[in-house]
Amino acid sequence: MWYVSTRGMAPRVDFEGALFSGYAPDGGLYMPEELPQLDRETLRQWSTLSYPDLVKELCALFIGPQLISRDDLTGLIDRAFSRFRHKEVVHLSRLRNGLNVLELWHGVTYAFKDLSLGCTAQFLQRFLEKRKQRVTVVRRLPPSSHPGTSGDTGSAAIESVHGAKNVDIIVLLPKGHCTRIQELQMTTVLRENVHVFGVEGNSDELDEPIKAVFADVAFVKKHNLMSLNSINWSRVLVQMAHHFFAYFRCAPSLDTDPLPAVEVVVPTGAAGNLAAGCIAQKMGLPIHLAVAVNCNDIIHRTVQRGDFSLSRAVKPTLASAMDIQVPYNMERIFWLLSGSDSQGTRALMEQFERTQSVSLPEELHSKLSEAVASESVSDETITQTMSRCWEENWYLLCPHSAVAVSYHYQQTDRQQPSPPRCCLAPASAAKFPEAVLAAGLTPEIPPEILALESKEARCAAMRKGDDWTLMLRDTIEKLSRQRVISS
Repeated sequence: MWYVSTRGMAPRVDFEGALFSGYAPDGGLYMPEELPQLDRETLRQWSTLSYPDLVKELCALFIGPQLISRDDLTGLIDRAFSRFRHKEVVHLSRLRNGLNVLELWHGVTYAFKDLSLGCTAQFLQRFLEKRKQRVTVVRRLPPSSHPGTSGDTGSAAIESVHGAKNVDIIVLLPKGHCTRIQELQMTTVLRENVHVFGVEGNSDELDEPIKAVFADVAFVKKHNLMSLNSINWSRVLVQMAHHFFAYFRCAPSLDTDPLPAVEVVVPTGAAGNLAAGCIAQKMGLPIHLAVAVNCNDIIHRTVQRGDFSLSRAVKPTLASAMDIQVPYNMERIFWLLSGSDSQGTRALMEQFERTQSVSLPEELHSKLSEAVASESVSDETITQTMSRCWEENWYLLCPHSAVAVSYHYQQTDRQQPSPPRCCLAPASAAKFPEAVLAAGLTPEIPPEILALESKEARCAAMRKGDDWTLMLRDTIEKLSRQRVISS
């Protein structure tokens, strides 16, 4: 399996190349050169598989056996899911009035990112062992103007490298801008390969040291730096399993011709999960996709009007992980729906990067609106949805899951005919007690989260006036020296 850039100006790479690269050299994102097509018999065979076994089947299609053998792949994926709390790894809750909620949050950090990051870290460790190398992963978490900004990515990234001997991770944490739970999930991890900085700064200020470090190409190469963000192909690949699992658990029967449809509702920010669903569609999975966003609605405007343009600013919401201006993975969707038109995708994205605004060509917009329905919801609707779900089902939703469920309620209240519907739930309500309280409900916090308060915490400070770039470089150089000594 080869991977090509959505912008068509970079050499093709194998899975290992895509994993380590993130962005292609031409600024595009990697996509499979060809998508495997799944026939009815394959879908029937897969329909009884567990979630981990589905991940194995999908990964085997996109990672050549010459890179990772099937036996090794099985071991890596089993290891990635070994610390999940639920025996199914992913669980479907069937609630009243046709509401199906796919719980993607049974990992250690109670967030869906445990699924894709856990597998990605295992793949990374496998290739690093083969190369006899170490890498340093550098992440920053985006501050916002309220204390609900998602720290899910940081804690999931830290958890993903648990036991990864060839990976160090540095996380820049916006001090005071995550929930208390999210902050503790990062600062109470005292493993030798985890390095957390609490930074006093806004989003632009926090970006500066990382931009400066990664702009030094020689420094990046010398110290083997990388980032595991949502554009990494490996994360999109694993997220495809969410859609297959949702379909197989919600489809009434696979004995009909044609196969029945299932609508999958995707709450999204950077659109990685949505891109995964679009790829699954193209492979032959008979799903309808609906994307649900908060009032940061660039994806909704793009689907409805072809208006892919930035708003004046990110608006802080209760569904804070979706408070995003630029959904980077939309580039993958544009390329996919345009029939792999790299020239058109490059022109579209370069215009967007220059002007921060672009109107989709009519044909592309038509294909997008055929493939995906969309809805944008307010904070008021989020809390109303959380309250309604509790009243009807005694089931607590996190605010991000409520964005998806609000779409379901809108459709059922309008008595719109539809196939069975499955709402993806990206996080546990236990991580967002502030939002639960805002909905007039009582938070339910598991003992392992409550226990975080009594754990020792470690977090180095990056204060106003400090040279953050120098501090970051010094930390990276120190880690490199330690590698030399230990080797």
